[in-house]
Amino acid sequence: MENKPQPQKIEDDVVVSLDYTLFIDGQEVDSSKDTGPIHFIQGLGNIIPGLENELYDMTVGDEKSLDIKAEDAYGEIDEEAIIDIPRSEFPADLVLKPGAEIEIESQEGERYAAIILEATDEKVVLDFNHPLAGKNLVFEIKIVGLRNATEEELEHGHAHDPSSHSNHSI
Repeated sequence: MENKPQPQKIEDDVVVSLDYTLFIDGQEVDSSKDTGPIHFIQGLGNIIPGLENELYDMTVGDEKSLDIKAEDAYGEIDEEAIIDIPRSEFPADLVLKPGAEIEIESQEGERYAAIILEATDEKVVLDFNHPLAGKNLVFEIKIVGLRNATEEELEHGHAHDPSSHSNHSI
């Protein structure tokens, strides 16, 4: 494999190290301050599209404030992803509290996260939308590192990093 020069700007197949703070409705809801920067390969859809599209051509040290509309983040709320399930489908001793997150396993063995919207003796209403669906996001970002992705990283479709937070996604 030939040695490519270190990338000077963000383009496809470059591993980006990004510090961020996420705000929703003026409130800080997430930040890399405590966990360190996230690492991802640009152009592979590892992060939300609205953020990824804004990063092209940025360089190390660049900072931006970005307003990302819901449709370019986690999408609008999909009413079809809100489902009524008979209460009898759940174990009788399971406490189903509105607002709580629950994991459901399909008959095929796939797992899905949902938020309990309502729980009665007859039914449980579950919302399978992403918790940030329908929300506009504001990011304060800073590019803290760029490097070429390795062949292995490109094969796997994500950046490898020794830090335990390297594959955290936004």
